[in-house]
Amino acid sequence: MRIIGRKKEIRRLDRFVESKRSDFVVVYGRRRVGKTYLIREYFDNNFDFQVTGICDGSKEMQLANFGLALQKYFGESRVPRTWLDAFSLLQAGLEKKNTGEKLVVFFDEMPWMDSQKSDFLRAFEVFWNGYAAWDNNILLIVCGSATTWLTDNILNNVGGLYNRATGRIFLEPFTLGETEEFLNDKGIIWNRYDIIQLYMVMGGIPFYLSHLQKELTLAQNIDELFFKPHGKLWNEFNNLYATLFKNADAHIKVVEALSQKNKGLTKKEISGATKLPENGTLTKILENLSNSGFIRPYNYYGNKKKLTTYQLADYYTLFYFRFLKDQNGKDENYWQNTLDNPAKRAWCGYSFEQVCKDHIDKIKDKLGIAGVLTERSSWSSKGEPGAQIDLVIERRDRIIDLCEMKFSQSEFTVDKEYDQALRNKVETFRAETKTKKALHLVFITTYGLKRNMYSGIAQAEVKGDDLF
Repeated sequence: MRIIGRKKEIRRLDRFVESKRSDFVVVYGRRRVGKTYLIREYFDNNFDFQVTGICDGSKEMQLANFGLALQKYFGESRVPRTWLDAFSLLQAGLEKKNTGEKLVVFFDEMPWMDSQKSDFLRAFEVFWNGYAAWDNNILLIVCGSATTWLTDNILNNVGGLYNRATGRIFLEPFTLGETEEFLNDKGIIWNRYDIIQLYMVMGGIPFYLSHLQKELTLAQNIDELFFKPHGKLWNEFNNLYATLFKNADAHIKVVEALSQKNKGLTKKEISGATKLPENGTLTKILENLSNSGFIRPYNYYGNKKKLTTYQLADYYTLFYFRFLKDQNGKDENYWQNTLDNPAKRAWCGYSFEQVCKDHIDKIKDKLGIAGVLTERSSWSSKGEPGAQIDLVIERRDRIIDLCEMKFSQSEFTVDKEYDQALRNKVETFRAETKTKKALHLVFITTYGLKRNMYSGIAQAEVKGDDLF
């Protein structure tokens, strides 16, 4: 398959290849997002040296595996005894290969190589600082799903690797548009309403998308992957967090708490919900989850205390807690059998809101403000029950867009009662925030608004198609 999207990342890789110096590039991002695929496809698997770490492998296993890679690329028969020995052999092999052309070295799943008491990092530091950085012909790419390890030990290293990485590429999931392109490339031609629903289930994670079968409907695919015992993604949740975080149970407690609160929780509220102490450990857990793309820090409009609110941002995790955790094979055709119920409606509403928040650039394009500096936040009334706006876009042109996001199977209808509720909400926002800026009500819906005597309350509309 060809590379879908990733245009910005490819341009950056082009610059590193063309560079007249040695570069040390860190590629990171959520598990299953396609990091390895991007690097392998970009270089067409033509590396001067490549090795992949072994999950939960001992020091001896990692060194033996490294030795096999040395043998493959350089004909080196000796198995390294230590990591200093391993990197010394790698240096010798690269020096023999050096003809003045760029030498590409790829360490996939590097965090796994750093087994307990292995001194991997110190040896790696010697390799980079003592040789590779000065050669001017080395392009070293390190990759891993354990974003925490890469952040702590490479990107934020305070020792010998401090500020040594010359480039970083954080790989995001596919957008809706890229997801559609990926599906079309697989011969799956679905309407955009179905693609939005698919995105609400699994996000733009290429690994998940790769398991879809074109001969099945969307609902059939979801049942096949998630609800049938031993489906391809049946046990994904247990693997997902356990392979990324050492203290996975604590991380899971946090995301589970956030899955129950659509508007998000502050650090203090997370501590109360999970019984995890509100200390540096919880701060680190929140950083880990945020850096890995599972949660997003969010601010409330007009929050004078500047308290950060955290929201669950990972679609699959939300889907798991809402539908999968307690299923355990009770209904292999659950998604096909559940056409409509309160739980599904609530999930649709929240997940669609996340889709909108992940496509702010497309919303701004539709509103004609792509070049206008904006800040986004959410808001809830201190006094008016139910007065809440999940997406506030504050613009530098002295306009505030108050966004109503509605997922529906057809054009959304604003009736008399809802019209009045919206007017009350807007006036409550104006009164409590004391803003002097113009307030525009924006509707973001799957199929737009149904024209009636109340639809004119919206100053602008964004449809599902516009998010692509």
